Amino acid sequence: MEIRLASLVEGAASAVGTVVVIDVFRAFTVAAIAFSRGARRIVMVDDLDRALALRAAGRGDYCIGERHGAKPAGFDFGNSPAELAAAELDGKTLIQTTSNGTAGINAARGAAHIFAGAFVTAEATVRAIQRAEPAVVTLVAMGRPRGRTDEDELCALYLRSRLQGRTPDRTALVQLAASLVPPINPGLAASGDYDPRDRSLALQIDLVPFAIAVRREADLLIAERHRDA
Repeated sequence: MEIRLASLVEGAASAVGTVVVIDVFRAFTVAAIAFSRGARRIVMVDDLDRALALRAAGRGDYCIGERHGAKPAGFDFGNSPAELAAAELDGKTLIQTTSNGTAGINAARGAAHIFAGAFVTAEATVRAIQRAEPAVVTLVAMGRPRGRTDEDELCALYLRSRLQGRTPDRTALVQLAASLVPPINPGLAASGDYDPRDRSLALQIDLVPFAIAVRREADLLIAERHRDA
């Protein structure tokens, strides 16, 4: 198995093989929490208007996501795992769009298979990939529009080490990640768009026992709990 590391939307666009698009803070932690709350599937789009149009057309129940960290107008939920952890989502289809994570999913057109990656789904994602035995795996740390982020890069390194059979010190990794990330934007905290609990949730390695697989269905990208979970 050849394991490649890539970053940002450009890295997602050039990724091949089995591709893990990583967004720790907070898109794919949100997705994992949503599935743990019973969501049936998540439609991942890269455009706000398309998300709203799909909901209006009955293609999904709730719109979730952010732009510049804040919940967009007309959306049901923001990009907060703490918020989703208290939501009633059993059987619901969500439509998710974020500045980075879902943009990377939509950019990964050369992927044979796609997973949405984060610390909370790490080991389940590793198991799913190892069972499939792909020739090439590309781990894409999404970062932010202005550049790379430490938490996504660290998650990519962690996934690579686990795919290679190594056992990193998880406590040390979480402490390092927590020490490197910048403070929460005070404006987002004040508006309620960034719950202080979001980061502690996002840094809980293997919080959920399933991977998040993304498949193409006609003109949509559909995320679901991996069938082997």
